[in-house]
Amino acid sequence: MQHTTNVWPMYVSLKKVEKQVGRWTSVQWEIEHLLPATHQAPDDATLVLLELHKDERASYRLNLDVDNAMLYLVCDETADGTWIPAALSADQNVAAGCLEGNTPVINLLMPEAIACWIEAFITQHGEVEIAAHRRKHVDGRKNQGPSHDPLRRD
Repeated sequence: MQHTTNVWPMYVSLKKVEKQVGRWTSVQWEIEHLLPATHQAPDDATLVLLELHKDERASYRLNLDVDNAMLYLVCDETADGTWIPAALSADQNVAAGCLEGNTPVINLLMPEAIACWIEAFITQHGEVEIAAHRRKHVDGRKNQGPSHDPLRRD
């Protein structure tokens, strides 16, 4: 299965890792395989889509501009605690929203080929201006308050 300008199908498999933390055993899930769907699917792999959306271009740009660009694997959790890959995203806001809703997410470093593909997507659809929005009450208080009182004497 070949990728397009906005969808890259990937085979993902996870492995359960038990780690000893002091006297306690902790269970973590890690990515065992992450392969483009043009390869043969590994055993127990799930086909997930890395899909790009025009309205997330600013988030993709922020992600690509950091030293360690990341992908976020969103998982479903079964009743027995098993994690199943559900989707891939390059938008940290998607990952944050999932984590707020107690949906499991695994972070992984973004492969260079995917970074180039996302860069091409941004170039094709145009850059989005990234601006910090100031709160209205901050702009509306210019020259007001105790520090700007001309009659005030310390």
